[in-house]
Amino acid sequence: MALVKQHWPRARLRWLVNPEWAPLLDGNPDVDEIIHFPRGQFRGVDGWARIPGWAKTLATRKADLVLDFQGLLRSALIARLCRADGGRIVGLSDAREGGRHFYDQTVDVSAPNHAVERYLALVAALGVATAGPLAWPLPAGTAPADFCAEEPFLLLHPFSRGAGKSLTPAEVAEFVRVVAPRRVVIAGRADMPVSAAPNVTDLLNRTTLPELIWLVRRAAYTVSVDSGPMHIAAALTPRLLSIHTWSDPRRVGPFRPEAWIWKDRALCQMKDLSGTDARSQAVFLEDVARFAAAQMEA
Repeated sequence: MALVKQHWPRARLRWLVNPEWAPLLDGNPDVDEIIHFPRGQFRGVDGWARIPGWAKTLATRKADLVLDFQGLLRSALIARLCRADGGRIVGLSDAREGGRHFYDQTVDVSAPNHAVERYLALVAALGVATAGPLAWPLPAGTAPADFCAEEPFLLLHPFSRGAGKSLTPAEVAEFVRVVAPRRVVIAGRADMPVSAAPNVTDLLNRTTLPELIWLVRRAAYTVSVDSGPMHIAAALTPRLLSIHTWSDPRRVGPFRPEAWIWKDRALCQMKDLSGTDARSQAVFLEDVARFAAAQMEA
């Protein structure tokens, strides 16, 4: 949105977002208005019937241009609700669930590019300049209650809602053991507990999104599975290692070229992902833990 605002500085930019992700936009200088999409109210068979009532709140917020970055049937239908008479909707060619059929303009993203590059292609098709460094204006965050940041810590985000992306509790315990005695702060959401250890601060299910941002900003190093919090960390710091099981880091890994990733027992930086450095082969999780510990000291 920063690039769009630079291109059209007098335009009023509104961002429609699920309420749980709205804190990411707090204080964003390029967003003039945040509109919450109460997704939870529309679940189930009766959910669709509630959409027209919510849509009335958009009556005074019709837009001349609607950009659908999500690419789902739901987001395409919402785009239709938001479009003013004579306005247009622009979306991506790989939109799912038939969403692309609701667009006035479809941007080709058939090349296997990174997700960020796909989104840049959308705005580039509007004539917006996309060259140069990108801005990631995330808020400062807030400190978790009673959290002491005086001792350096490694931030571990081991679990993801995506199937097959999480570490197991046993792997988390092994990671913590290898890193000891260095302090490990475990954050995120999980339905399973992790084993207690003297060097662990367990904040699972105890942090808000602003608190997670605060932790990432202050961590000596961050290790995360492929997840939303990993991408938040990638926007905030190059001191990151992203763990990928089945997902392709070339498409959904951290966008920073200096960030590290672990995939197929290979450890390398994003900028070297296509290389075949023999030294990066057969790197196991305990080696990842040793690497992260060393990065804390760097």
